Amino acid sequence: MSVPERELEDLRYDEEAALGLLRDGRLEVAGRLVEATNMTLYCGVTLGDRSAACVYKPVRGERPLWDFPDGTLAAREIAAYEVSKATGWQIVPPTVYREGPFGPGMCQLWIDTDQDTDLMTLIRSRHPALRRMAVFDAIVNNADRKGGHLLPLPDGATIYGVDHGVCFAADDKLRTVLWQWRGKPLPREAVGVLAKLERELESGALGRRLRELLTLAEVEATWTRVRRLLDTGVHPYPSEDWPAVPWPPI
Repeated sequence: MSVPERELEDLRYDEEAALGLLRDGRLEVAGRLVEATNMTLYCGVTLGDRSAACVYKPVRGERPLWDFPDGTLAAREIAAYEVSKATGWQIVPPTVYREGPFGPGMCQLWIDTDQDTDLMTLIRSRHPALRRMAVFDAIVNNADRKGGHLLPLPDGATIYGVDHGVCFAADDKLRTVLWQWRGKPLPREAVGVLAKLERELESGALGRRLRELLTLAEVEATWTRVRRLLDTGVHPYPSEDWPAVPWPPI
């Protein structure tokens, strides 16, 4: 699937330029990702002489869920990007909330992946980027970390994560394929990041931004999860009251 007419830019290394393009550019729908549960459209976005590929998920295309309020998945995707940005780990691609051809929704930079990577081998590995993602998922309470939501890049070092619409529930719902570090001590880097996030959630810009996107109870629960990770000092164990692994796992 391709976006016609213009040469597309790789804006992964210019985050502010990517955000501006996604926010203000003209969206042109090129196709639909039919394997996605909710309406997910592959688009080109153009602003002046700059163009890139992106994913657009309109709110009107969200499927109702029993455990998440209707019409909130796009905002949760934005909240996940804000947490990712605050960590400095480059886990979630640049993501904005904007108007589009089918109404308001989430718009995220498209990531070209390494098609030769075997996802089953990857999710069983101890790749440092996956370990950071395991910590990130515990913070945002990701209820659906499938292998197919991992986007490994050809450089072998970078792995993005996508599809964060079912994150930030107030109740514990962590469900992931990345349990290989359960009970292991958190890396020193992660402890430093968590301490920073705790301050930002309590009285900083991150807390203010999340309160615009989530309920107060969900923001407070996010702070509690960060505090719990700092108190225990280890990667969490699977819950005994909630399925530990999403289905299908890929």
